[in-house]
Amino acid sequence: MEIINKDQNFSFVLPLRAGSQRVKNKNTKDFAGIKGGLTYLKIRELLKVKQMNKCYISSDDLNVLRIAEAFNDPRLVIVKRPDELCQSDTTVENLTQYIRELVDDEHIFWVHATAPFVSYKTFIRAWMEYCDQVIGEDNNDSLMSVTKIQQFIWSDEEKKVINNSCVNSRWPQTQDLTPLYEINHAFYINAKTNYSDRIGKNPICYELDKLESMDIDWPDDFELAEKIYRLSLGINVQQD
Repeated sequence: MEIINKDQNFSFVLPLRAGSQRVKNKNTKDFAGIKGGLTYLKIRELLKVKQMNKCYISSDDLNVLRIAEAFNDPRLVIVKRPDELCQSDTTVENLTQYIRELVDDEHIFWVHATAPFVSYKTFIRAWMEYCDQVIGEDNNDSLMSVTKIQQFIWSDEEKKVINNSCVNSRWPQTQDLTPLYEINHAFYINAKTNYSDRIGKNPICYELDKLESMDIDWPDDFELAEKIYRLSLGINVQQD
């Protein structure tokens, strides 16, 4: 596989659909007092990555488009997503095909706004690992962010701990359990030539720590993330 310049040939894609079934206006409502919320925070962080060529913002939400336009950065490609790709029953496969046709660069770095604690330094490190282990090698074909799980995982269907490969002990030390990996959806990296899905058949599992792994899906997640963010800035968090 041809090795490319690590400072070229990839673009971020940030897909943001209007509405949320669990947290109303999740992507654009104020977050820890910050106007523009998760959308603003994620775009601000992505623009710190100097290695990227472009950052595509794809949304049917006019508020998202306004937030992106306010950055006034020429690297932002702001695209109104077709209505047929913004329905609750829109499949990831259909969205993947749309993004493949949208992006000009060879490598697509797909990110989600709902992981607010992933820093630009993590994006850079992930891209460098992708360059070294995917573009420069033949074993792996893509990269995805994950959370490592090395605890006792019980399957009620199988009636056993499914990640214990120790034959001599039912309860080994946790470090001896087979690690499993939760896909936390913070980001995916893949090549357009391999883009029938966000990942290929043999992705690198790029581990994030617990904070960066946090994904906002429910109201409680949003409130907890706000408190953590305020604490990280040294802002007092009012107790209920």
